Amino acid sequence: MSDAQPNATIHPRLEQALQMPRIAIESTLPVVDDGRFAAKAIIGQPVMVTSRIFADGHDQLAAAVCWREKGESNWRRARLKLLGNDNWQGQFTPTQVAEHEFVIEAWWDVFESYRYELSKKHTAGVPVQLELEEGRLLLEKAVARAQGENRAILDDLLHRLGSAHLEDERVSLLLAAETAAAMAAADPREHCSRSPVYPLDVERPLAQFASWYELFPRSETDDPNRHGTFRDVHKRLPAIRDMGFDVLYFPPIHPIGRQHRKGPNNSLQAGPNDPGSPYAIGSEEGGHDAIHPQLGTLDDFRELVAAAREHGLEIALDFAIQCSQDHPWLKEHPGWFSWRPDGTIKYAENPPKKYQDIVNVDFYAEDAMPDLWIALRDVVWHWVEQGVKIFRVDNPHTKPLPFWEWLIADIRERDRDVMFLSEAFTRPGMMARLGKVGFSQSYTYFTWRNTKAELSEYFSELNEPPLRDCYRPNFFVNTPDINPFFLQDSGRAGFLIRAALATMGSGLWGMYSGFELCESAAIPGKEEYLDSEKYQIRPRNYQAPGNIVAEIAQLNRIRRQNPALQTHLGFKPYLAWNDNILYFGKRSPDLSNFILVAISLDPHNAQEAHFELPLWELGLPDDAHTQGEDLMNGHRWTWYGKTQWMRIEPWHLPFGIWRLTAQRPDPDLK
Repeated sequence: MSDAQPNATIHPRLEQALQMPRIAIESTLPVVDDGRFAAKAIIGQPVMVTSRIFADGHDQLAAAVCWREKGESNWRRARLKLLGNDNWQGQFTPTQVAEHEFVIEAWWDVFESYRYELSKKHTAGVPVQLELEEGRLLLEKAVARAQGENRAILDDLLHRLGSAHLEDERVSLLLAAETAAAMAAADPREHCSRSPVYPLDVERPLAQFASWYELFPRSETDDPNRHGTFRDVHKRLPAIRDMGFDVLYFPPIHPIGRQHRKGPNNSLQAGPNDPGSPYAIGSEEGGHDAIHPQLGTLDDFRELVAAAREHGLEIALDFAIQCSQDHPWLKEHPGWFSWRPDGTIKYAENPPKKYQDIVNVDFYAEDAMPDLWIALRDVVWHWVEQGVKIFRVDNPHTKPLPFWEWLIADIRERDRDVMFLSEAFTRPGMMARLGKVGFSQSYTYFTWRNTKAELSEYFSELNEPPLRDCYRPNFFVNTPDINPFFLQDSGRAGFLIRAALATMGSGLWGMYSGFELCESAAIPGKEEYLDSEKYQIRPRNYQAPGNIVAEIAQLNRIRRQNPALQTHLGFKPYLAWNDNILYFGKRSPDLSNFILVAISLDPHNAQEAHFELPLWELGLPDDAHTQGEDLMNGHRWTWYGKTQWMRIEPWHLPFGIWRLTAQRPDPDLK
């Protein structure tokens, strides 16, 4: 057999190998599913980028992160730093709420390799005459490449090198930081390799740091027989603002159907004056783009949005894709629904729960694509045009993922400030995927994490890839659907415990009205409220004895004053010798804001523990002096050493929040 046939198969492979990048760029973060989805970021906050970069041989490498807004032609660049073991790190700060993209570049750093060898040889006393000549030639080539001010700097360095008579002078000049900087600016970037381009979704700060308050506008009344209105909500705005909330969220505000309307406590028979569940959307008065007439008019709603804004509050609306059997779409677009052979329509179920008053649309029905999708998109855009920029989406995990990816992208192309909160309590993979396809925030398993081990594990998981980059947790302490077992028998202390866990654990948290009054009456054996507000009007006295309004206001005030608490990131559990006390730290990346939190998980008994101050993180010895400040009452003290002791009494306050700072030397002590 001749040699021609083997060579014909080898050459294409060889040609491909010759074109392959010589430098490996791996394990880049923040990257979600190899760049299939955008990682999340916040305007004005540094994006920390890490990558593993290496190549054959011992020559020095250089690397940079390049970033731009999507659609821009020019890249901005920032050099990466070698941390060791081929791990590189750098950062950049996006300055616009927009889609961004970034890429990692790495190349042979010829001059840095030269400097490294020159330094080693000169230090070892090896003759370096030839190396000095190599340095001169490298400078000459750089002068020819350089432009503007950098060319003048390099030209001056070359002149000074030629004027230097002593070998040590020439070595010092070639090893100087000034020379290294000028040569880096003129680097030809030999064997430059590029990673894939990775997407980054940059949102406004409220996507990461916000306090949500939920109320039913119809309950803003002093008479259970009088339906509250949007105008009634106005009087509540100052109190909600003063508690420190910045998002005011309403369940659906649309007309409520009559067919199969639910009565009190989810009963199947409603009286003539029972208001029904607001989630049974649609009646002869309209559907998802209409307002329940007893709440007011569209003008009334716009006035409320404007008034809330004056109090520093944004209105969030519920987007629930479900219909009562009176919804106009059933007559106008019957092909958007699934019908049984006998002409009836199946109501919604989530076994064992049944929702006889609502039916679901069929996203993939022949007549529904694309008209239903577009109609739902138009519903969202209608409310954006009324001034709403935040939507809490009901049960998004029961709707198609491609629908959400399209709808969210479409809306945010029109208005980048719009945000979506995913209300999904389901399998972990689905919850994460909803974050990936565009939801800014997500409900979480926090509600059902009660023990020290469960909470510590879950908070840590949220701080690690992949969730760290695609999932922003919103810790709701209760909802109209969820009256947690823990709160049903824990009293006032239990509500304070959950409030502290939520406000300190994440930059995003929420509560449903009544929580501040420690409401806990439940249907026996269920995590559901007795006399649920979903089915009846519930007037409240928000100043009732035993309320925790002041404590909630202080917790929100602490969050606003401490950047470390304005994100779920930065969490780290620390050692406290008591399984009933969760003790952890939240700290800013530069450690300038360092918060310690100790929460007793026992609402009934006092708990004590020795615990460790994380002096090692501040670079302090075990016997260092540090300062503590109780952020709930302003008390200050000095801690001596690493091991300390605490006692938490739930009848006073079941948690401690302390700001840790290093002890400053007294300037008067000599």
